[in-house]
Amino acid sequence: MSQPDNVTPLKIANAERAIRHVFVRDLLLDAHIGVYKDEKGRTQPIRVNVDLTVAEAAHGDDLRNVVCYATVVGNIRAIVEEGHLNLVETLAERIAASCLGDERVQVARVRVEKLAVIPEASSVGVEIERTRHRS
Repeated sequence: MSQPDNVTPLKIANAERAIRHVFVRDLLLDAHIGVYKDEKGRTQPIRVNVDLTVAEAAHGDDLRNVVCYATVVGNIRAIVEEGHLNLVETLAERIAASCLGDERVQVARVRVEKLAVIPEASSVGVEIERTRHRS
């Protein structure tokens, strides 16, 4: 199956640069999100995808030494449960900031999609990429 022209393939993991790719695919949640009157006071389905560029280290088969995808998912759920947000952009920024809170994460790419907004579209949303600021 060929890839559509408008999709950039991800090449994140890199042995030469000691980079690991940690990801979450198609996390389905119900969120209080939207600016329109009919979106307030109710939840709607969203899908979240996260790709993280992680500085690799010898992990020694110890969970404390890696960026744990279960922790990433737990943080996303907590952000969604904080309450109503107007914009998917705001949600994506908060998720990226949470991921970059782990010093091993160098880059966070986050896609947030609303799944039931436009009947003719399977989803609408935003994708952002944020990089750790170095001082």
